Amino acid sequence: MAYYLVRARPKEERLPELRVQLDRKAFAGLRPFGRALTRSLEGARRQEDTAVWEEEDYCSPPLAEEREAVLDDYFEGIEVEEVAEGEGWRRIEDLPSLYEGE
Repeated sequence: MAYYLVRARPKEERLPELRVQLDRKAFAGLRPFGRALTRSLEGARRQEDTAVWEEEDYCSPPLAEEREAVLDDYFEGIEVEEVAEGEGWRRIEDLPSLYEGE
């Protein structure tokens, strides 16, 4: 398993819907990544016009299944940086939530 710090430009008009879907746990049942993706997106942070979060993933290329099922609907320009487990969260912990101000 690998961990990634993910950076992506949110489709701002879609963020309210994403928040609703997360609150409903709509992605949690997606196999094999739903629970991890849900936790990661719930904790996503904002850094200027970019969303950032840590994601665990088993795919090659990284996030392939997640992108097809969910991420490409809500984000553009997705980039990943491999990190140790927890390192990504530590690096972004002081940033505001992606969903603040909705």
